[in-house]
Amino acid sequence: MIELRRAEDRGHAEHGWLDSWHSFSFADYHDPKHTQFRALRVINEDRVQPGQGFGAHSHRDMEIISYVLEGALAHKDSIGNGSVIRPGSVQRMSAGTGVQHSEFNASPTEPVHFLQIWFLPNVIGITPGYEEKYFDAGEKRGKLRLIASPDGADGSVIIHADARMFAALVDMDEKIERALAEDRFVYVHVAHGSVSLNGKRLQAGDAASLTGESRVILDEGEKAEVLVFELG
Repeated sequence: MIELRRAEDRGHAEHGWLDSWHSFSFADYHDPKHTQFRALRVINEDRVQPGQGFGAHSHRDMEIISYVLEGALAHKDSIGNGSVIRPGSVQRMSAGTGVQHSEFNASPTEPVHFLQIWFLPNVIGITPGYEEKYFDAGEKRGKLRLIASPDGADGSVIIHADARMFAALVDMDEKIERALAEDRFVYVHVAHGSVSLNGKRLQAGDAASLTGESRVILDEGEKAEVLVFELG
C-alpha cells in the first residue's frame, strides 16, 4: 500500500523570519492522522530569512538530522560543537540526556532552506553526541546513498534509531530500484524537483508512505532530490 502526502496538505507556519511546513504534528499543528511514521517523528521544511534563526533551546531523547538544501545553516550547541552546514553535509545530533543548541542563517543576504528530521530513539538517556559528514552529488546521482544508519554503514552518520536514511538525485533516464524486506516500512520525501515513485508522480514537498511493498522504484526524475527512509 502506498499512501500519498501532498505538499499542500502539510501543516504550515509563517512567522515572517521563518516559513515552515510540517509533515507530521509539530508545535501548534496537530493532525491525529499524521503524528509520526514508525520511528520517523518530524520532517520540517524550513526557510529562514537572512540573519535570523532559532535561539538556544533544549532537546532530549531525540535523534535529530539537519539536511541543508540551499544556503548555509550555523549551528552551536552546549556540548562544544559549532559549524556551518551547507548542501551536501548531513548533521546528526543525539539529544540523549539533554542538549541545548541554536540554528541561524549564516548569511546576511541569502535565505537558508533546510529539512530538520527527528527520529524517536531506540535507547534513551544516552550521552549527547554530534556528528557531521559530507556526501557529494556524485555519490547520490542515480542511486540511493546511505547517509544515516544505526551502525554507520558505508560511512553514514550514526543514529540511535531503527531507521536507515538514504538520499538520491534522479534526473532524466536515471532509474533506482531497491527491494524491501517484508518487515520494513518506507517513507519517501521529495526535497527538490519531481519524480515517479512506483508509478505515482511526486512533486517537491510531496511524500509517500509504503507498507507491504516489495520494492521502491524511482524514475522519470526532473532534477529530483529525494530522501528515502527505511524503518522497522
